[in-house]
Amino acid sequence: MPKVDYDCLLAELRFAYSRSSGKGGQNVNKVSTKAELSFHVQFSDCLTEEQKKLISEKLASRINEKGVLKIQSSEARSQSVNKDLAIKKFKLLIQKALHVPKKRLPTAQPAEANEERLSQKRKTSLLKKSRQKNIDG
Repeated sequence: MPKVDYDCLLAELRFAYSRSSGKGGQNVNKVSTKAELSFHVQFSDCLTEEQKKLISEKLASRINEKGVLKIQSSEARSQSVNKDLAIKKFKLLIQKALHVPKKRLPTAQPAEANEERLSQKRKTSLLKKSRQKNIDG
């Protein structure tokens, strides 16, 4: 799978700013510090069709009915810091969505280990047999 060009993706992002709740003192009601990032997955020129499909499947709960991925950030008191945090969240989400885990190759058990296991079973079996009462005679 080809690598993602994040510079190209960042050019396709749209930002909206609004008033944030929480800390900020008198500033909180005057300044729009909350950053909301919007990214339309299907109309992206930077992603392959396979990548778009993977992102749409794995981030289905975060993508609205119009096909737009929205990420909000209002942790900081500064608009620029919130914008950077939203971009960081976006990059992390895209990386996780496009990560395909490697297939596990089953390893064969060495013959020596198998022989050791069988000999232990034989010893345990003999030990248990020796504990049984002999009813023959």
